[in-house]
Amino acid sequence: MPTAHLNGIDLYYERFGEGPTLLYFNGSGTTLETSRVGIDPYAREFDVVVHDQRGLGATEAPAGPYTMADYAADGRALLDHLGLDRVLVIGTSFGGMVAQEFAVTYPERVERLALLCTSPGGKGRSSYPLHELAELPPEERKAKGMSIVDSRWDDAWLADHPVDRMIVDVVASASPAEPGSDRERGERGQLEARSHHDVWDRLPLITCPTFVAAGRYDGIAPLANSEAIVSQIPGARLRIYEGGHVFFFQDPTAIPEITEFLKG
Repeated sequence: MPTAHLNGIDLYYERFGEGPTLLYFNGSGTTLETSRVGIDPYAREFDVVVHDQRGLGATEAPAGPYTMADYAADGRALLDHLGLDRVLVIGTSFGGMVAQEFAVTYPERVERLALLCTSPGGKGRSSYPLHELAELPPEERKAKGMSIVDSRWDDAWLADHPVDRMIVDVVASASPAEPGSDRERGERGQLEARSHHDVWDRLPLITCPTFVAAGRYDGIAPLANSEAIVSQIPGARLRIYEGGHVFFFQDPTAIPEITEFLKG
């Protein structure tokens, strides 16, 4: 297991695939183990560098609080460790927030940037407050969670759309963090950092080619948030996909188009 002591923590990472190097930032509460199905397609065209973010998976869960700057600095430290200077960057959901923080803080390290189902915070609006969702009773949390992932999802819709039904079943099968565990502490630290995300005023610092991708029915990072990001980044382009917060599993055109953009 490749682990390196970086930015004050033991950070677990993997590197796989061939092609231009792509730094991948993962979403809320996810790890390499739980999200590989969304990462592996990029390894067909890229040398993918991805890590378990602080507090999650096989990466150390240091004492908090965590900040968005911490998550971005972890990515920079990993690039330094691997001797990588300027790379392609992609971020999904929370990872898109980290990717924005990374790109405004270290613009010289980013060749091209892809931001998926994410939000800028501040005047550009924030994503749904998942820290509040986590406090709901289990059944209420499940129902609300389903409705914000994709606003079309109800029993009738899922009965007619087996791919969406499979996504719901996979999410529902995930076991919650054990109270008091490092995982619970790491997840709470991430949600707290996420609640303070705001790069709105700094987005014009991003000058690399930028692709912003949004799901038309996303209730976590609504389309308006992606439109706001595009309005702040010079030359950024927006692509809207037929799906919700996980449009890249729902719309078969998404990953190929994102891949083509990153390849330049």
